[in-house]
Amino acid sequence: MIRSWRIALIAATILTPAAGHAQSRPSGQSLGQTKILQRELEAARAEIAAQRRQIEAQEARLAALEARMGSLVLATGAAASGPGATQPAAAVAQASAASTPGDPATMVAATPTPRLESVGTRPADRDRPPEVAVLGSEGSVVTRKGQLTGELQFDYARADRNRALFRGIEIVESVLVGEFNINESRQDIITGSLAARYGVTDRLELGARVPFVQRWDTSVLVPVQGSTNNDAAREINSSTRGSGIGDVELSARYQILTGRRGLPYLVGNLQVVAPTGSDPFAVPRLATGEATKAATGAGFWGVSPSITAILPSDPAVLFGTIGYTRNFGKSVNTEIPPVRINYVKPGDALSFSAGIGISLNERTSINLGYAHSWAFGTRTRTSLINPRPTDPAFFEETSRDLQLARLLFGVTYRATDRASINWSVEVGATDDAADVRTVLRVPLVLIMPK
Repeated sequence: MIRSWRIALIAATILTPAAGHAQSRPSGQSLGQTKILQRELEAARAEIAAQRRQIEAQEARLAALEARMGSLVLATGAAASGPGATQPAAAVAQASAASTPGDPATMVAATPTPRLESVGTRPADRDRPPEVAVLGSEGSVVTRKGQLTGELQFDYARADRNRALFRGIEIVESVLVGEFNINESRQDIITGSLAARYGVTDRLELGARVPFVQRWDTSVLVPVQGSTNNDAAREINSSTRGSGIGDVELSARYQILTGRRGLPYLVGNLQVVAPTGSDPFAVPRLATGEATKAATGAGFWGVSPSITAILPSDPAVLFGTIGYTRNFGKSVNTEIPPVRINYVKPGDALSFSAGIGISLNERTSINLGYAHSWAFGTRTRTSLINPRPTDPAFFEETSRDLQLARLLFGVTYRATDRASINWSVEVGATDDAADVRTVLRVPLVLIMPK
């Protein structure tokens, strides 16, 4: 371009003096010189025109590349939010009903909760919430129509409780006269389970989970030396173990709201627990009433409705679940001298959880959360095995409420478009909750929708 303007300037400079001498030179010579300069000028103009056409062609090519890039970005965004998209995982916190009857770990702690996926730029109107991955079945994205997802899960729960009991009189501070007992109990539960979820429609999902439980219970009641007349006779040390199928869980989940206009996504959950595991009131016992085998189930039917809210807030996802567990009582006939247990109604439970999931990259995400369950007291009706005439026909009492609080942490890694690895940890924040629970989940898409 600079060269073209330089040629034009030279041509104008040459033409100016030629015009000043035209009157003093012969007309033939002037005419020849003019033609030469005219040809040079036309050549310069042609070169400028060629360069201009070349610049216009380059500008057109640049505009075409920009248009292609814009359409590619739009196509990528549409694919990311389309029906077959797989979002990056961002886990969230697992805490549903406090004592889901079917999960043996609820006898020492609590239950599972929500999981989570994908952060980034959220389309204005997207029908499905971000994938929630780490926190179990509740709170996760409803499985798409025609999709079958299988899941392998391993979890370990540990509860270790030590209590000092005193019966007597306190004379002054730290001076006690009476009987001292130290009650120590430990419980370890390892559960491996297989689960399946199937999308009946794009909003309705049905699922089932079958656990296999391995459990160890240890209980020690030791009087402080010298506090009783016969310490050896009073000491009780019992250890039991049990293994087998646990309580089967059936679930149904329905997406209520699609999260349009700034509203959160709402997913309704319903879980039914069937007492398929061994009943704690039916396990073999000694004449003294001590169990010789640990139960693998809770022994009662339970129904847990809950609702999960998921709110994308780039670059994070907020989530929360609130639920209620209804346990159904039953008549039992178990003798633990000197009483016979006639009827037991486990307490219902109110639970909630909340947390945040953050995506670190396309494949890895973390979630932090808190879960709390308020389990109401268990009502028990008993009678004496050898009653006296003055004794009542039965005794009925309700145990104290339990407060189960857990701090949650989880990590999700999306290995492929069909499989991911989820690991979560629960740490008990109250005395009633289990000390620790850790869960490893591997969901795998077995059948993809067409």
